[in-house]
Formats: sequence, structure tokens, C-alpha cells
Amino acid sequence: MDFGSVKNVGNAVVDSIAQEREKNGEFKSFADFCERMSGESVNKKCIESLIKAGAFDEFEQTRSTLLASFEGIIDTISDTSRKTMQGQVTMFDLGNTEDEKIESMKYSFTTLKEFDEKELLSMEKEMLGIYISGHPLDKIKEDIQKISTINTLQMLQMNEDSNLNEDGKQVKYVGIITSIKKKYTKRNTLMAFMTVEDLYGSTEIIVFDSCYSKSQNILLEENIVLIDGRLSIREDEPVKIVANTITEFNGKKGDRPLFCQTTKMDNPKILTLNITNISETQKDKLRGAIKFFSGDRNNIAIQVNDNGKIKPCGAIYFNEQIFEAFKEIVGEQNVELKCT
Repeated sequence: MDFGSVKNVGNAVVDSIAQEREKNGEFKSFADFCERMSGESVNKKCIESLIKAGAFDEFEQTRSTLLASFEGIIDTISDTSRKTMQGQVTMFDLGNTEDEKIESMKYSFTTLKEFDEKELLSMEKEMLGIYISGHPLDKIKEDIQKISTINTLQMLQMNEDSNLNEDGKQVKYVGIITSIKKKYTKRNTLMAFMTVEDLYGSTEIIVFDSCYSKSQNILLEENIVLIDGRLSIREDEPVKIVANTITEFNGKKGDRPLFCQTTKMDNPKILTLNITNISETQKDKLRGAIKFFSGDRNNIAIQVNDNGKIKPCGAIYFNEQIFEAFKEIVGEQNVELKCT
């Protein structure tokens, strides 16, 4: 993996890391890396990105542990360095203690269970633009083959053959949404252009307003979808698919998400928050939380129930911890999680 392509890193950082390694040997641990790169161009944001990309996976700590601990470790190193420059003696300058014991006393790791596979892959995609340690579709590959009638590899072949006879052919395509661009039509309705990726590559999906209005709640990045549509083949243009219907696809349950059949936090699709009886203080906290958890990795639609009136509030990034945070703000009885 080229670490220069990792988000927030860059070639200058990679060069400084490589020079340090060549000069003083391989990095022995995460703490060793932070100590030796302290004062260089490797800042906290850079280290966070490297953790998410899996750069430190060969060391003993999980990514979740490193993400929870790295800022405190860097602050400890900076503080120790500052005291050394001021001529102060720290407890770590005193001898008579084994190196490993000093290391354990020096740094405090918040040990956490590793993220699930989906979360790890999502981080890799966010940092690198590609999946490294696997693909979200790997485990349902056989189920996809049973349902889909076309894949990206076949579409690329059509590009090479310039086969216009296939234009308008009805197809079924399964993939994971990687990007969505929304656009207003002349009738002031919303349509979308989506990039959807399968195991062989990615393709553009055109979602006209009639289809968009029926499926907008599931058109979220990282959702796995089944697209029933028709091929659009034009000379000197990549083959595209015009969607007729879009439904969720998560394997053997067909186009119904597995979360609907279980109580696991596998793939929820819409979060409803009842704000009818909560205080203004709670509402302020709720608005702040929705804004805070909204970003590039949104994976669930969110709406509020205000005295029986349902109001959409966009989308947020969602996991178990965020679910608990919303429960704490509005009360567990006011939180409803369901599939569309």
C-alpha cells in the first residue's frame, strides 16, 4: 500500500517516515513510531488516518484501541519532550527500571474490542478510496450471482465491443453505493447520479425522479442495493444503467435487509426520534448531535416525530455507540430504529 495516497498523509510525511526507518531501523511498536516521529510533519490528523488505513495493524493493538488512545500518547510524548528541553527530570529519566516496564508506565492504552469487519472496510475506503483487507460484497458473492444478470466486467466488455444492440436491455445489478450526486430537474423534482461498485469495478446508475422518490431513504453511501433497470449504451460513452426500481440487498433474504429479521445492528435504514415531549435543552442537544454525526460517511436516514408530524432530517453516520448517544439525549422510549 502506498501510504502517500492515504487521506491527510501525503508524500512529504511518507518520505520522513522512510528516512527515519532507514536511519534507525524498523518501528517496534505504535508508541515507538510516535516517539521517533515526534516533532516531524506527522501530526495527530495524519496518525489518525494511518490508523484507519491499517498502517499499524502489525502491532499488538486493535485499530479501535489506537483510535481511543493515540491523542493521549502523543500528548504524553510532547509533554515529556517539553520538560526535557526545560531541563526537568521526569520519572522516565530515572534508571533502574526495565524498558518494557517503563513503556507500560509511560503510555496508557484504552483497550477496546476491534471494530467489526464492515466498519474496518469502511475506514479503509474513507482513507484510501479502495478496500484493502476485503470487500463488503465478498460474503454474499454467491447470492449476488444468483440474483444479478450483469456485472461491471461484462459492462466493460460491452464498451470494448461497442455493441449498441444491447441498448435498453433489462438487467439486474447488485453493488454497494460509493457516491451520490443529486440534481433538480426542470420540474423541480430530485433525481440522482450514483456510482455503484461490485466486485469487478464500478458503474454509473441514473436515477430519475420517479424512481428516486420511491427509494430515496435507502440511497445512502455504503448501502448494498439491487438495481432493476435498463442498459444505456451510447457511442464513446461508458455503459450506464437507468434504474427502474432500487431495493436493498444483503444476501439470502433477497432484497430485504437482514436487520429486519434480526435485532442486530447489521443494517438499519431509518432512525426516528420522537421530540413531542422533550425539553428545549434536549432539542438543542439533539440538533447538535445530528449535525455532529452528519458527514461524508452517512449510512442511515434520520427523521423526527413532532406531535405526530414526521419531518426528515437528512442522514448521519450510525453505529451502536451513536445509537446509545441518541437514547441518552431523548430517552430510550423516544428512539425507533427500523428498516424501510
